[in-house]
Amino acid sequence: MPEVKSMFREVLPKQGQLSMEDVPTLVLCKPKLLPLKSVTLEKLEKMQRDAQELIKQQEQQQMSAEKTE
Repeated sequence: MPEVKSMFREVLPKQGQLSMEDVPTLVLCKPKLLPLKSVTLEKLEKMQRDAQELIKQQEQQQMSAEKTE
């Protein structure tokens, strides 16, 4: 392959240290979506709602039984 000559040539120091400046830049990444409620918390809330509905039903049955007496 023929060698391509560039306009710029690389200059490396013959003595001392070679250092590079690293400029921090912002890196955008995909946002991480977290659930507002965990699955366990949702299950517990559902169990609590079911239990409260059951208690209300039992109270209504008791009240209707007392009225018929």
